[in-house]
Amino acid sequence: MVIKESTGEKVFKVFNYSFLTSLGFLTFYPFFYVLILSLNDGFDSLKGGLYFWPRELTLQNYIKAFEDPLILNAFSISIFRTVVGTFLCVLLTALAGYALARKDLPGRGIITFFFFFTTIFSGGLIPFFILLRSLRLTSSIWIYVLPYLYQFFNIIIMRTYFQTIPNEIRESAVIDGCGELKMFFKIFFPLSLPMIATITLFYGVGHWNDWFVGAFFVADKNLKPAATILQKILSETNFEQATDTNRMNFNINRAKTTPEALRMAFLMITTLPILCVYPFLQKYFIKGIMIGSIKG
Repeated sequence: MVIKESTGEKVFKVFNYSFLTSLGFLTFYPFFYVLILSLNDGFDSLKGGLYFWPRELTLQNYIKAFEDPLILNAFSISIFRTVVGTFLCVLLTALAGYALARKDLPGRGIITFFFFFTTIFSGGLIPFFILLRSLRLTSSIWIYVLPYLYQFFNIIIMRTYFQTIPNEIRESAVIDGCGELKMFFKIFFPLSLPMIATITLFYGVGHWNDWFVGAFFVADKNLKPAATILQKILSETNFEQATDTNRMNFNINRAKTTPEALRMAFLMITTLPILCVYPFLQKYFIKGIMIGSIKG
């Protein structure tokens, strides 16, 4: 039996689809506009009138952006901190969440309160910097990893998710002689892949986009991540002043590219990796965040 739609339902559907399409276009267009500027000849872009496609297509902006070895080094720093930092953060967060999900854990309430208490109060930036310097992390790449190995919010999400797994599974594993580590890696970890994907996305995006640590805690230009360099480039109104400040010798060929075009190219380079990863994790992200936040 086919149910016919009323005139009001048809009007609402047309309005709803039109509104959502318009909203999606308005959300996507700024990113698309940056892509157009990055693929267009720099001096031609100064004329204006670019809206939907490049007028003079070129890859010169991207070539120039990668000519300076400092840029390649910055991306290697970002890749290292994102891969290593995300792996360690996810592993420790999952282990902590698994332990706190055990109701028979000795001192469970005290441990949870300790984690929670440290998220309320902070010593401030200056004491934090002094601590990092005393640990000799300000001159090491591990400054991007070790101080940020866990977040209490993500631990709570993992704990909540582990609590949704039936206790009968644990009892069966114990009867079969399964130890805690084997139980975690062989049973609970595979069952929690949606939540693992969710916090992986949280940590990965956080590590890749973080510019603050490199800007304020690291003085060595060879330890600056890509996000820090991008932030400094975008914050300078005069490109020559920015290159002098960061000691970056782009050797711009002014017949082919401009500072603004280089900014757009570098912005695309730092944004695309996350955009390429997110579609593969979106399904798990939505499922994981819903389960981790609703079920208790």
